[in-house]
Amino acid sequence: MSYKEEYTRWLEDTFFDEETKKELKKIQKDEKEIKDRFYKDLEFGTAGLRGVIGSGTNRMNKYTVGKATQGLANFIKKQQGQERGVVIAYDSRNMSKEFSEVAALCLNANGIKSYIFESLRPVPELSYAVRKLGAIAGIMITASHNPAKYNGYKVYWEDGAQITNEKAELIINEVNRILNYNEIKTINKKEAIEQGLYNIIGKQIDDLYIEELKKQLQNPNIIKEEKDLSIVYTPLHGTGNIPVQRILKEIGFENVNIVSEQEMPDGNFPTVAYPNPEDKAAFELALKLAKEKDAQIVLATDPDADRLGVYAKDLKSGEYKTFTGNMSALLIAEYILSQKQKKGILSKNGAIIKSIVSSTMAKPIASNYNLKLIEVLTGFKYIGEKIKEFESSNEYTYEFGYEESYGCLVGTHSRDKDAIVAVMLLCEAAAYYKKQGLTLWDQMVKMYEKYGFYKEDTISVTLEGIDGAEKINTIIASLRSEPPKRFANYKVQKIRDYKVSKIIDINTGKEEKIDLPTSNVLYYELNNDAWICVRPSGTEPKIKYYIGVKGESFEDAHKKLEELKQSIK
Repeated sequence: MSYKEEYTRWLEDTFFDEETKKELKKIQKDEKEIKDRFYKDLEFGTAGLRGVIGSGTNRMNKYTVGKATQGLANFIKKQQGQERGVVIAYDSRNMSKEFSEVAALCLNANGIKSYIFESLRPVPELSYAVRKLGAIAGIMITASHNPAKYNGYKVYWEDGAQITNEKAELIINEVNRILNYNEIKTINKKEAIEQGLYNIIGKQIDDLYIEELKKQLQNPNIIKEEKDLSIVYTPLHGTGNIPVQRILKEIGFENVNIVSEQEMPDGNFPTVAYPNPEDKAAFELALKLAKEKDAQIVLATDPDADRLGVYAKDLKSGEYKTFTGNMSALLIAEYILSQKQKKGILSKNGAIIKSIVSSTMAKPIASNYNLKLIEVLTGFKYIGEKIKEFESSNEYTYEFGYEESYGCLVGTHSRDKDAIVAVMLLCEAAAYYKKQGLTLWDQMVKMYEKYGFYKEDTISVTLEGIDGAEKINTIIASLRSEPPKRFANYKVQKIRDYKVSKIIDINTGKEEKIDLPTSNVLYYELNNDAWICVRPSGTEPKIKYYIGVKGESFEDAHKKLEELKQSIK
């Protein structure tokens, strides 16, 4: 069926409601918009669904959400997991609550219990709840840090991690078998409640989750001594507000200042163009408040509170210094590892896990603490997968995991990035270093002096629509067919092609096997500890270039990084 025929079907079929048809009638003269909405089905990929909210097969709406859920329900029934149920959480985005209801009632109509949070909750709490309640799966309605027009649907499995590729393929097959939206089952909410299928959860899980976070504290007594540490925090209109304020209050911080304009949940994100703590523009209001309050640290979480952005005041210059996701994660890692080592409780078989595009500074840190460093593909589910492996094999003990995309996990209560526990530990670290006369920035400088001046950056190129997707594929194919021999002044030493699972030594021609799942990623190992990685984004219409260097000083690292960036641009 052509996209125009599908558009006409949505207008004429009685299955689709009048509100949907009214929206579609408004675009009847816009051929390009019709094509974009109907040229394909919104793909249920390895990360679930993510797309622009609106009517059409290539949009996030109650019909595409229902189709994804029916496919998931069919898979769960084949796994005999109906009684174990599915936990559902949602964030502050437009239509998140409505989509969570659609998912719950579809599951219920298939005889599957749902445990749905009474109001918005962060990703890490959803992950925690799946395991705590012994559920077969979890659904998180969120588009993470995407612009306001997006929403998404992430699926978690019984281990609390996002579904792995193998599991995703099986679920995708079930979703693709649904050829007609009439196959989507639903049930009256009152009837579902009466049958014990629709269950509301909230405070009890909140309390248990918060207690798990507190177990990760290293020096709770120092917080009492430094309770006046000035902190500014913004949830960027998302889910972090209540749990962050609660945990900081309960562990003893008394000088926490919230950016009032961004405190309340709002799916339109009226104060930011892009609710992403990676974006410096998202900190405008927080930094303004920080200057008024003379704050030492400034924190922001994204809408589903799995990512954390950080600024810290440099007392020498009076400036607020920005921390990349690599920097803040490794600062937390250094703090908890040093404290555990001091107490003699650091695991003898401990491991740090990082994604392949994250800072290579983790290597000397792991070596310093006699820990194993393990690399996985981009996506925190691969870190969650390793945690599960460790629990069954006892080969390693999980100590820390992180991604450059502003996400890390301390502890194993969650199997996804947890910005709430990261906030807690970063504030504790700030109190600890303040006691020693240091700021977080001072400590970061000490780490560079100790391990080397590592510096990283990412270039993202947005290419939307059909033409954009084709261009992304062309760029990757071109790099693969004509491998570059150098970038700026750096020679390519090795090429890792994760699509064919090979590492090719450019100098010798020798090939090694990569023991990771296949992925459309190219990684270039350069001389002098520099590297570049290229991959299409799994959640946005972007091609991403990750770059890393090691310098002799801040200035040297900055110069080297800029040279590499220019060679890519």
